[in-house]
Amino acid sequence: MSIRYDIAIAGGGLNGSVLALALASAGFRTAVIEPKSKSRLADRAFDGRSYALAASSVRVRLALGLWQELSERAQPIHDIRITDGRVGDRPSPFVLEFAHGELDEGPMGHMVEDRNLRVTLGRALADNGHITAFHGQGVADQVVGSSSVRAVLTDGSELEAQLLIGCDGPTSPSAARAGIRRVGWRYDQTALVCAISHEKPHGGCAHQHFLPSGPLAILPLPGDCSSIVWTERRDAAHEIAQRDEAGYLDALRPRFGSFLGDIKLLGARYCYPLELSIADRMVAARLALVGDAAHRVHPIAGQGLNAGLKDVAALAEVLCNARRRGEDIGSNQVLARYQRWRRFDVAALALATDGFNRLFSNDNPITRLGRDLGLGLVGALPHLRRGLIREAAGLSGDLPRLSRGLPVS
Repeated sequence: MSIRYDIAIAGGGLNGSVLALALASAGFRTAVIEPKSKSRLADRAFDGRSYALAASSVRVRLALGLWQELSERAQPIHDIRITDGRVGDRPSPFVLEFAHGELDEGPMGHMVEDRNLRVTLGRALADNGHITAFHGQGVADQVVGSSSVRAVLTDGSELEAQLLIGCDGPTSPSAARAGIRRVGWRYDQTALVCAISHEKPHGGCAHQHFLPSGPLAILPLPGDCSSIVWTERRDAAHEIAQRDEAGYLDALRPRFGSFLGDIKLLGARYCYPLELSIADRMVAARLALVGDAAHRVHPIAGQGLNAGLKDVAALAEVLCNARRRGEDIGSNQVLARYQRWRRFDVAALALATDGFNRLFSNDNPITRLGRDLGLGLVGALPHLRRGLIREAAGLSGDLPRLSRGLPVS
């Protein structure tokens, strides 16, 4: 016999967990179906992975009571410095700087280690009486009825809910079973991700250094440490990833420079092929897609997780409003409101990240001159610069309640 819930979430990662907590705060009875084991999700060992949470994403956690514990281990991003150059050369003299003093709301964002975010969310899920988590389970099938959807788990058991939400990544089986296709392309780029320690303090400044092969992001972590997201051409990245620690650092140092002194690796290293992948629909019959299941963009602006959390906030608000009006939360009319709210923002983000990557990831001298002059021009126009700061912090546009730091209902 199926167990009945209001909502079933396929995928208990960062987006799925936050969504479950948001829905639970409004009284929805929610099932979270997560293929990873509970012990693996609770591992506190440092593995080198971190996330840049924009100011609006911090507000989501603040509204859900998650930020107090996280803030003790988070690093505020006070400033952002954007430069252009070549490997081994001095950066272009045209530098774009975003200073935190230009944003009344405080830091533009915070860096949070994956282990701290994951463990905090796991504890909150376990302590919430409205949430049932099924660890070590996936959704093997979904059967849509007139008033509910039945989720068949990998162990053969079944759950029934008014709505299934796919938070199951860029290859989303939930979307595929619903006939939702994806549009996009692979980049000839791979992201090398790691963490480093350095001799000099970073001062809470994040650096985005554009190189012909792709951007190098240096993101401040607590202490004299930083997270590195380093984009290289696919073949070069594969070769660098195979090196030992000394060889890896030999490749990183001429790109990183010496402004923070000597550097050393911390934790593990990761390698991610980069792509643009957008679902042609964010909803289907009794199904809504969130985060990477709906959109995956180039990490050039560090907005992937933040865009997913805007999905979370918007969907939770749409569902709460629908229930208050006595509507069927899984109906096409309700889900269409969510898609209308998020579709334009997702398309704009995809176009912006793809355009910036194509503009900056080349060594054409004419293009280089134009983009360097553009950096200088933006830096000289305070109104435009402040607008970009607010955009990067996730504080512009039609923000859901959670993204404004307010309860979802």
